[in-house]
Amino acid sequence: MSVFNGLEINASGLALERLKLDTISTNIANVNTTHTAEGGAYKSKTVQFGESLKNAQAAGESNTGVGSQMSYGVKVTGISQDNTDKVEYDPTNADADQNGYVHMSNVNLSDQMVNMIQTMRTYEANTSAAESNKDILKKALEISKS
Repeated sequence: MSVFNGLEINASGLALERLKLDTISTNIANVNTTHTAEGGAYKSKTVQFGESLKNAQAAGESNTGVGSQMSYGVKVTGISQDNTDKVEYDPTNADADQNGYVHMSNVNLSDQMVNMIQTMRTYEANTSAAESNKDILKKALEISKS
């Protein structure tokens, strides 16, 4: 186990939260998009993630290939798309069908704002933890100099 594992874990969390903020901001920017390049209305996207595990060998164990797994932060497993349809009646819209219905973006602005606040707070918590890790490493260096 390295002394930098804590910083690596913080870095993975910061990268995840940055991607989540990018995805949320894209959702918000497309809240009223009824026609995309792929065709159809914009569909809300969500970042999927999981624990990042690495094989680790305990001190003193022989290299038998049977090691334990240790957590090294988080990893992005994908970006999912919500395919639910939202249809509104608006015959004046250029994207309306022959009956006057428009397929609207399924982005819920309120949910996206809540997700953004939560993601920003998580990002700030990861930043604080990274600063604490740096302070601990600095103190360890000062102790080793003595």
